[in-house]
Amino acid sequence: MARWIAEWHPDDPAFWESSGRRVARRNLVFSIVAEHLGFTVWTLWSIVATRMGSYEFSTDQLFWLVALPNLIGSVLRVPYTFGPARFGGRNFTVVSAALLLIPAVLLGVAVNNPATPYWLFLVIAALAGLGGGNFASSMANITYFYPREKQGVALGLNAAGGNVGVSSVQLVMPLVIGSLGLAAAGWFWIPFIVVAGACAFFFMDNLTSAKADPREQFAVAGKAQTWVMSFLYIGTFGSFIGYSTAFPLLSQNLFPDAPYAAVAFVGPLLGSLIRPVGGWLADRHGGAPVTLWNFAAMGGGVLLVWLAGTGGNFWLFFLAFQLLFVTSGVGNGSTYRMIPAIFQAKAVAERGEGEEALLYGKRQASAAIGIISAVGALGGFLINRAFGMSFAASGSPAAAFLAFGLFYASCFALTWWCYMRTVGVNVVASLAHARV
Repeated sequence: MARWIAEWHPDDPAFWESSGRRVARRNLVFSIVAEHLGFTVWTLWSIVATRMGSYEFSTDQLFWLVALPNLIGSVLRVPYTFGPARFGGRNFTVVSAALLLIPAVLLGVAVNNPATPYWLFLVIAALAGLGGGNFASSMANITYFYPREKQGVALGLNAAGGNVGVSSVQLVMPLVIGSLGLAAAGWFWIPFIVVAGACAFFFMDNLTSAKADPREQFAVAGKAQTWVMSFLYIGTFGSFIGYSTAFPLLSQNLFPDAPYAAVAFVGPLLGSLIRPVGGWLADRHGGAPVTLWNFAAMGGGVLLVWLAGTGGNFWLFFLAFQLLFVTSGVGNGSTYRMIPAIFQAKAVAERGEGEEALLYGKRQASAAIGIISAVGALGGFLINRAFGMSFAASGSPAAAFLAFGLFYASCFALTWWCYMRTVGVNVVASLAHARV
């Protein structure tokens, strides 16, 4: 049974107050539930990898198990972006939630067999990337439900609810595995996944106005703003998911006797909860200035983490890392606020202030969100591989931290050049509408 809403006008104040707000809020709530479960499955291996001592895998091999879901999840975000526009947001949410059962069941089966080969663990870890795709479809879908001036907070809440799934895994899984064994890391989530899919089926809606030709949507890949924001999103969300999944294994290698498993959830939780604040700050002060100075803070955070890591004190290392989590969360919110602002401003400039222009801008923003989130999620893969290669080469993460610092400096420079400078802006006319 498909449930479609034919008339949807969120930018009309009368429509929004009479019925739009209630429907949008309901869809947002159950979108968050499904997306939260996607993140839990996506990041399961950040904890599982720290509990595989009996398999005698190297540190670099373990970082591959943590990194691979990030790579596959980022790739899947591109087709997942176009799922709601092609099949309906409610319909696609049901299917994408059901697919999470595959990696959860396979994980539960594989770890019960001590003879399971490394290559099979790589396959199962890759399938966990199905959870990473959910973010793109969820965000693309929710974009259509809210008016322009409320998208920053709505998208921030939707993303934060999903991001908290990382914290859920790192809080709950050590307790579950300690009590029930490593196989429970997969079995535990199955009833929650079933409930999330059922809630999406019964309580979410499809929007007729959101339907679009994927080829028309994919044309956004040819716009400069898409790739500028993709680069910046590697620095924000890529950092969040990369540090979230790397922290337990990184801590295990640097401070093997520290209680890292008991506190690993704190950073992802802080980064998730602060994300709507980043969206709110961007709504209030503009996405570009918030993003610019946030990258400066992230560069300082990398330096503090590196210094704390060489000092031999786990708690200083842990506290310094929280700055990276908080700033990555703020940056997630501010950059995501910039995306609809950029594409809707450009649509209005090209087509006027009418409803057709606003809908066109939302379709452009929805498509761009998927591409940007896909490229940004690659940061999670790159961060884990950087740590793995750094340990393999020198037994230390120092080279990785140096690379991260240089990258944040380049993000700071790009944000200023494209969205903040006032001299010579005519030479970058394609970005003229992106100043937010």
